[in-house]
Amino acid sequence: MRFAIKTSPQNTTWPAMLAMWQAVDEMDVFESAWTSDHFYPVHGAGPATPRLEGWITLAALAQATRRIRLGTLVTSVHYRHPAVLANMAATLDIVSGGRLELAVGAGWSEEESAAYGIELGTPRQRSDRLEEACQVLIGLLSQETTTLHGEHFQLTGARIGSMPVQRPHPPLGIGGSGEKRTLRTAARYAQHWNFDIGPIEQFRRAREVLHSHCADVGRDPSGIQISCQVRHDGDPAVTAAAARAFAEAGADVAIVYLRPPYHPSVLEPLAAALQAS
Repeated sequence: MRFAIKTSPQNTTWPAMLAMWQAVDEMDVFESAWTSDHFYPVHGAGPATPRLEGWITLAALAQATRRIRLGTLVTSVHYRHPAVLANMAATLDIVSGGRLELAVGAGWSEEESAAYGIELGTPRQRSDRLEEACQVLIGLLSQETTTLHGEHFQLTGARIGSMPVQRPHPPLGIGGSGEKRTLRTAARYAQHWNFDIGPIEQFRRAREVLHSHCADVGRDPSGIQISCQVRHDGDPAVTAAAARAFAEAGADVAIVYLRPPYHPSVLEPLAAALQAS
C-alpha cells in the first residue's frame, strides 16, 4: 500500500498548512498530499470557522513543494464550469511540473450552494452533470478542440490556453460511492476512484460494484487506482491498522486525513507506524 495525507484548509492558518506540506514533501513515505474544496466550513464546523479557498491554496502549495503529487479531494463540478476548471487544471499542472491529480465529484453541500445561488440540483441532475463534466475535462485537457452538446454543458470547437504537462491529461479521479451512477461514471472515465471515510464493509461493496461496472463497459479495473480516506485521531498505531485493513480489502492508497491544529511533529511517528504496518 502507498500513503498520502489530507489537510482541509479549514480552522487553520496558511503558515500551519505550509509547514505541514513542506514537511510531507521531504518524507518519501507519502506520495501525495490533498486539500479539500468548499467555500463554507463543513463537517459540523461553525459558520465563523475560517476557511481558505481550495484551488488558490493548492496553487500556492504547488510552488512551495517539489516532489509530492497534489490535488483537491474533491472538487464538486457545480462550483465551476468544467471548461474553467480545465484551464485551471492545465495551468496548475504546468506550474507544478506535472504533479496535479484532478479529482472531482457530483457535489452535496446544500448550504453553500443555496447561499451562493449555485444550482445543486436533484441527485439525478448531479449525476448527469458529473458525467458530462468528465467528458468536458478529458476532451479539453487531451484534444486540440472539443465539441459537446449536453444537457448541462455546451461546447463548440472549444480549446484551452495551454495544454497540461501530463499526457494525455492529468489523472482524473472521482470521489463517491453511489452504486448506480457515480461508480459507473468512475468505471467509464476515471484513473482514480476515492472512497470517503466510512466502514470497511461499505468499501468492499463499493469496490465490487465498481469492478462490475468496469466489466459492463469493457474496462480493466486494474487501470483505476483505488484510494480510501483514513481519519487520524492521534494514535499512529490505530491509523496504521485501519490503513492495513483497507489494503487487505483492495485499496491501493491510504489517504490519512489529519485534523487541525496542524503541526509537522505528527508526521514522523505517523510515517513510522505506516511503514511498519
